[in-house]
Amino acid sequence: MFLHKHPYQPFIQKDTTKLIVGTLPPPRFSTGKLLEKDVNFCYGSYYNSLWLFIDKIHNLNLRYDNSNEAIEERKQFLIKHKIGVCDIVESAEREKVDASDLGMKNIKLHNVIGYLKDYPNINTILFTGGNSKNGPEYFFRKHIKDYNIKLELVNNEVPRIHQFVIPKEVKESVQSKRIIKTVSLTSGSGAANMSISRLPLYKQQKAKNPKFNTFDFRVMQYSAFF
Repeated sequence: MFLHKHPYQPFIQKDTTKLIVGTLPPPRFSTGKLLEKDVNFCYGSYYNSLWLFIDKIHNLNLRYDNSNEAIEERKQFLIKHKIGVCDIVESAEREKVDASDLGMKNIKLHNVIGYLKDYPNINTILFTGGNSKNGPEYFFRKHIKDYNIKLELVNNEVPRIHQFVIPKEVKESVQSKRIIKTVSLTSGSGAANMSISRLPLYKQQKAKNPKFNTFDFRVMQYSAFF
């Protein structure tokens, strides 16, 4: 049995307003056996594509290698745009050493609600996947049950948007409500390509431009939030 521990601490600043929440990086990031184009940082897998989308949206010309420069480029982007990263899974056991979300067992979750309370400027969570089993939104829904928090649907179109309320202590016994928005972005994994191809919006764009592909679709979707 392989114990798959998340290799990175949450990356959050005092002025962070948006928080990226996924599951955890592929096992090679925990064992240190990175591929040539991997970056030793959050979402550093070249085949995850999140940074490829961000790179395309902002024309960053990022490095894709194991260098410290590549790490610093990504950190500076996140700091500039007030974006943090706090994946929901702290550790999991795997019988097969791969990156499958469904292959995780005996899962220990990060206390994301605790981080939200520690960083009061956060108002948006960006899930890198939907509510499929062992996806980030799926685990988050389990996590918030401990706090009697429920997600309220705001928009049922992809990417689905919800919101929830965290009671916020102000002065003495007075309370005010703090509303957090969640956005379930289409996963950057290749497994999501089939579901994208069935979406009406994708079909519309494909009809207009036969060269339009699933990468272009994600760039279009992610650009509204990054």
